Amino acid sequence: MTLLAVERIKLFTTRSPWWCAAVALAIVIGFAALITGTAPSDFPVTVRTSQFGYSFGLAVIMVLAALSITTEYRFGTIKSTFLAVPNRPAVLLAKTGVVALVALVIGELAAFGALGVSTLLAPSSADIALNSAADWRQVAGVGVVYALTAAMGVAVGAMVRHSAGAISLLLIYGMVVESLVPLIPRVGEDIHKWLSFNVAEKFLSGGAAGGVADGPPLSTSTLSPGWALAYFAGVAAVLLAVAIVITRRRDA
Repeated sequence: MTLLAVERIKLFTTRSPWWCAAVALAIVIGFAALITGTAPSDFPVTVRTSQFGYSFGLAVIMVLAALSITTEYRFGTIKSTFLAVPNRPAVLLAKTGVVALVALVIGELAAFGALGVSTLLAPSSADIALNSAADWRQVAGVGVVYALTAAMGVAVGAMVRHSAGAISLLLIYGMVVESLVPLIPRVGEDIHKWLSFNVAEKFLSGGAAGGVADGPPLSTSTLSPGWALAYFAGVAAVLLAVAIVITRRRDA
């Protein structure tokens, strides 16, 4: 518990988590307001529509998670931490837990805030109520995806150690690489089915009908929503395990 308290204090005494939280909330809720508020009368406003901006908020979570660990290497405070607590895996796990919890809260506030704004701005005929388990998963699941993504971000930051490098790697993969993989001849589509954020989208949207126009792009994964979440969590766990091994073997 002491380690968790220390990591919480270290995180919230910097400006980055506050700015990242504000930006993530503004982006996700702002997209919902923009799309719902400007939608024509025949546009199908749904629960998925309200979560259109979740992937942009996800990019901010990546930045927050990477900065939480790379700034310690940049300013040398990680050395003091490891001298005080020689158990490096415990330090990394504590930091991951704190950052993941913060990301979870941000994700839930953003998702339900976006849903609330969409409810206020949508026409009375819009079907935007949480009527099913799939609707609840589409909204409440955002925080879960954000938390697991934060764990990935901390892991990558611990391995790379440099803020610019870690952030670039996370954003390029999440925002560019996964969308380009399907263009690879023959095997692209098959590979894309197993890429982490494509699978995470399957957890959120399940087998929802529709397309990019009424929400985030639908996943091509063949997994069920439950197995998709397990797979995504497994990827985060593997990255964190690799980061722990590297952190134990390298000098601070």
